[in-house]
Amino acid sequence: MAKPYSKEEIKNKLAEILINDFEVDSNDISNEANLFTDLGFDSIDAVDLAVRLQQFTDKKISPEEFKQIRTVDDVVNAIYDLI
Repeated sequence: MAKPYSKEEIKNKLAEILINDFEVDSNDISNEANLFTDLGFDSIDAVDLAVRLQQFTDKKISPEEFKQIRTVDDVVNAIYDLI
């Protein structure tokens, strides 16, 4: 079965969320950007991001899996694997 979103579409949606909801500068968003050290996230921001991604995919990321996420690319891959 085909995936509903490509990795590129997921990254674009993630970038949109980061820019609009978390006021991240679009120039700071790269695959290697660390959510915490590069983008200024804290644990509450991470939970908020998980909720927004759940709304986007209609799927819930497990807390154990989300704890492993550090970079933008990690988020994209986790969402891609989830859907």
